[in-house]
Amino acid sequence: MLISPAWAQAAGGAQGGGIESMLLIVLMFVVLYFLMIRPQMKRAKEHKAMIDALQKGDEIITAGGILGRISKLNENYVTLDIANNVEIQVQRSAVQALLPKGTIKNIE
Repeated sequence: MLISPAWAQAAGGAQGGGIESMLLIVLMFVVLYFLMIRPQMKRAKEHKAMIDALQKGDEIITAGGILGRISKLNENYVTLDIANNVEIQVQRSAVQALLPKGTIKNIE
């Protein structure tokens, strides 16, 4: 015949995988925590500390790519000088990075 007969597996062969599979799941969660969750939490903590430390006169870049110097600070908003006699207001959370002093030279 073309099809070979199938033989049943012994009853004791299917047991014993419970603890190993549980350990595998726990190990995968630990790896996920150290590779994804922990670095994201650290990055968020650093961003919050940077936003809390903003001061008048700091030069920043927003999430939209706008460069400006802080002229006024509010609890929720930051007013930026982006050109001569041009000010915009953005949310504090939109501040992406703090630039070194002297980066923006054309704003008087």
